[in-house]
Amino acid sequence: MARRQDNTAAGPPEAGPARGRGFEAGQARAAAPEIGEARAQGRDAAAPGGRRARAVAGDEPVAPRGRRAKEPVAGPDGVLVAGGPEPGQAVPSGQPEGQPAGRPAGRTAGRRAEQPAVPVAAGAGQRPAATPGAGGQERPEPQQQPEKPKRKRDPFLDNVKFVLIALVPIGHSLVPTLAADSARAAYIFIYTFHMPLFVLISGYLSRNFWNSNAKTNKLVDTFLIPYVIVEVGYAALRFALGQKWSLTIIDPAWLNWYLLALLFWRLSTPVWKRMRYPVPVAIAIYLFAGFSQISGDFSMDRFFGLLPFFVIGLVMQPEHFEMLNRRWIKIVAVFTVLGAAAVAIYIAPKSPLGPFYYKNSYQDLHLSWWMGLGVRTGLLICALAMCFAVLALVPRKETWYTDLGTRTLYCYLLHGIPVLIAKEMGWLSVPWLYGPLGVLAIASSCFALAIILCLAETRTLFKWVLEPRLTWLYRRPSRS
Repeated sequence: MARRQDNTAAGPPEAGPARGRGFEAGQARAAAPEIGEARAQGRDAAAPGGRRARAVAGDEPVAPRGRRAKEPVAGPDGVLVAGGPEPGQAVPSGQPEGQPAGRPAGRTAGRRAEQPAVPVAAGAGQRPAATPGAGGQERPEPQQQPEKPKRKRDPFLDNVKFVLIALVPIGHSLVPTLAADSARAAYIFIYTFHMPLFVLISGYLSRNFWNSNAKTNKLVDTFLIPYVIVEVGYAALRFALGQKWSLTIIDPAWLNWYLLALLFWRLSTPVWKRMRYPVPVAIAIYLFAGFSQISGDFSMDRFFGLLPFFVIGLVMQPEHFEMLNRRWIKIVAVFTVLGAAAVAIYIAPKSPLGPFYYKNSYQDLHLSWWMGLGVRTGLLICALAMCFAVLALVPRKETWYTDLGTRTLYCYLLHGIPVLIAKEMGWLSVPWLYGPLGVLAIASSCFALAIILCLAETRTLFKWVLEPRLTWLYRRPSRS
């Protein structure tokens, strides 16, 4: 009893004397240190005359090993100890570290450690706090993964989409005045690149389409359901304007072809991503498709006619767009656009419009096979040059029309209503519209129409029709 009091008064030892077998086990480990004791080597070396030195000398036995301590924490002397006080908290004099107050030091020797580990926040050089598991094994506590921040929309792509969607109603409204060379030249200029670039952007945005359940659901939500609704709606509108009732779901009418074509392009995305050389294969299919008179059912003619642009967008990466942001490329882009406008003005009086629809066969265009291949190849090169020129010139920062570019679907599907009414009522066939002034008036009016149809208020009115939420139709993804 007197010896225990002397040890306690000498200072805070690591553990009190062991009894019985614990005392013998401690001596055995003192003579032949094991792996578990090697962990405390740094601690014993830091304290002069510590337990290790006293145990080897035979002055003090070493407590037997019990269950491994839960988590090392820093004591007042900077040494990592198990179950000790929190950093910065003083250890009471005469009380062993990790020992509850009022319990004799010798009662803990040879027994499993009863003091739970003090939780310590994981910081630099520290492990996360652990909880005891079965058999005394440490089990790390589950940590909550930080939520990934939502990826911000790229204003550059939204700017491009609004510029392109504004050209769609302009092109459709120029049809009644195509007898004028000025309107015909503007029509050829627009149709050379505006839908090819739209398809290219759609391909770029479809790179990770199949990696998201929400995007996969859009195959029905924003393609099939709106397609049927728009088909029925335009058939009713044409009938109300005095035309014959005509409704063929498999043969899209007018502007509705894009929804079906984009649906099949996205369905084919996994195939193109598996190919080693997808772009050359797509171009070959595009050229050889001209030998066949492909039906317009399910937009198959446009599917093959614009296929290279979708695949090119599918393989493009963000760094490719950054390459177009150089000053010398922008200068070249300006001359490319001006040159294309000059060529459109030059060929407008005598050029047929069929090739610019990217759907007609060589036979329908009254071309020989070698002339057809040459026309399609030249048109592909010109369209790509114009696409990259427009991408180089469109602003990359947020503009006043960036937000409008997020709702281009509404402009595309709804602009046909006022344009169709204006055509049937003769408003686009006024004599003074046949000329450059008429082209400017039509373009200005359609640009204002595009702004209105891309507003948030327009989406609020028609979202239930064009973007229905059909969550009841899909199964919830498994959490495996």
